[in-house]
Amino acid sequence: MAEPPKIELFIKASDDCAGVGNCPFCQRIFMILWLKGATFRLTTVDMKAPEVLKDVAPGSQPPFLVFNGEVRTDTNKIEEFLEQALSPPLYPKLACRYKDSNTAGDDIFLKFSAYIKNANPGMNDMLEKKFLKSLAKLNDYLLTPLAHELDKTPKGGQSSRTYLDGDALTLADCNLLPKLNIVKTVCIKYRGVDISQMSLLPGLTRYLEKAYQQDQFSHTCPPASEILWAYHTVAKYLNK
Repeated sequence: MAEPPKIELFIKASDDCAGVGNCPFCQRIFMILWLKGATFRLTTVDMKAPEVLKDVAPGSQPPFLVFNGEVRTDTNKIEEFLEQALSPPLYPKLACRYKDSNTAGDDIFLKFSAYIKNANPGMNDMLEKKFLKSLAKLNDYLLTPLAHELDKTPKGGQSSRTYLDGDALTLADCNLLPKLNIVKTVCIKYRGVDISQMSLLPGLTRYLEKAYQQDQFSHTCPPASEILWAYHTVAKYLNK
């Protein structure tokens, strides 16, 4: 039997260097490796004094991966490489069955950023509507039955699946969920809105509820304090 690959993942450290920092790209790769069931070493990088980068990946920002001595620094390429290198039968396939699952929710973070960074009360309603519309679009996707669901129950109505592409976490979830965690945390603080408790978006609330129950997601999330620290200079309170 071939020896397992030697893998080391470098991610952003928290401000106090005691844990993981706020970086959805780092969390994305962390989740993928955990879901793959691979054995790997995790190294957190102090971005205030990133000496470790000089020898491993000079000029790069985390995340980056060392796989059997070879350094990889592009997040999308790391994901593609891991899906190929850690493949069945030893490792599970994480790619989506449905193309649309890969793009579901892809506009949420952009709309959120415009909404949360806006300091003009006069623009808030417009930006809020665009943000909520992006959440509703994701909610609709999560409630729309996928082909394999329709095969089982052609008149099944709403989808009951757990995640974007089915009942197992996939690469699409590893990309979207870290961003939704940031959105949730910052919106609670600056807008008094919890996207995981929105009764009008049952697909989204179910999705987040189930995701937070998975160690591969909940245990790779940075502390809320790290997220809020990252946003404290850009997120705006609104005084109406």
